[in-house]
Amino acid sequence: MLVAQANVGSLLTNPIIIVLLVGALIVGLVFLAVLARFFRLYLQSLATGAGIGLLDMLGMTFRKINPAVIVRSKIMAVQAGLGDETGITRAALEAHYLAGGNVPLVVRAIIAADKAKINLSFKLATAIDLAGRNVLEAVQTSVYPKVIDCPAPNAARPSLDAIAKNGIQLKVKARVTVRANLEQLIGGATEETIIARIGEGIVSAIGSAETHYEVLENPDRISRTVLARRLDSQSAFEIVSIDIADVDVGENIGARLQADQAEADMRVARANAEGRRAMAAAREQEMTAKIEESRAKRIEAEAEVPKAIADAFRSRKLGILDYYKLRNVQADTDMRTAIASGSMSSNGKEG
Repeated sequence: MLVAQANVGSLLTNPIIIVLLVGALIVGLVFLAVLARFFRLYLQSLATGAGIGLLDMLGMTFRKINPAVIVRSKIMAVQAGLGDETGITRAALEAHYLAGGNVPLVVRAIIAADKAKINLSFKLATAIDLAGRNVLEAVQTSVYPKVIDCPAPNAARPSLDAIAKNGIQLKVKARVTVRANLEQLIGGATEETIIARIGEGIVSAIGSAETHYEVLENPDRISRTVLARRLDSQSAFEIVSIDIADVDVGENIGARLQADQAEADMRVARANAEGRRAMAAAREQEMTAKIEESRAKRIEAEAEVPKAIADAFRSRKLGILDYYKLRNVQADTDMRTAIASGSMSSNGKEG
């Protein structure tokens, strides 16, 4: 007995044994701490068959991953019947968490898609989530189609205005039922693009109608025309149906444009007539000036006659008898002119 006690005492005084005991104590305390921290999560994982152990949880802590998020997401997937063969593994969940994704939301979206018989892989779901889209909302939109008002409630105009070929304006409101296209959700056109495309299609369909009566009689022709153009291509949605909610008759734009064109043509005609009148007035003034110029030249020429007669007398080229004959001829001419002027005046009064 004394020998045994001596051996134990010698062992306790051995430094190597002391270090080993201290190390074992520290390991035991760490194990107890880990067990105390992750005991509930470990029990949940063990009870549900999630397959995540204590060492895995400890490793997540070192990698700055919240073990509760990974364990509960994995439990949720296992309880829904989605095992590792679907790609929802612990390592995949950790990778998506480190990439900044919403792990629980992705798992819920995959579960919802599986229940709705929608093919949504874990890889595609994580890609949609990392792209900034709400993958669960996308799955719900695939199951329950979404109704979009066209134009949008916050749009500048309360209706889509289009003009038929006869010039009558129609104001249309439409409701578009869409379903999310999971394959095109990444990089596909958004809801605003769908509204813009629908508006363009409605305006084009109304513009191709001969009269507005055709649209009022068959509003579904707009839906058929728009659906035939495949406006949902390269978008995140698939158009299920387009319903015309309301059609109102607006103004007669064609008549107003014709009236404006007639007014413009009349103004052009007035301007042209005013230009011609101004040119005629200028021409009249020019002719009046020429008449006065001719009259002045005639008076000037008449003033030269006495001088010529005087020169003729001095040069003895004209005699007294010749001068009297010239005066008689001139008097006879003046008399005939006066008679002619008088007869023209009297005829003008009788007429």
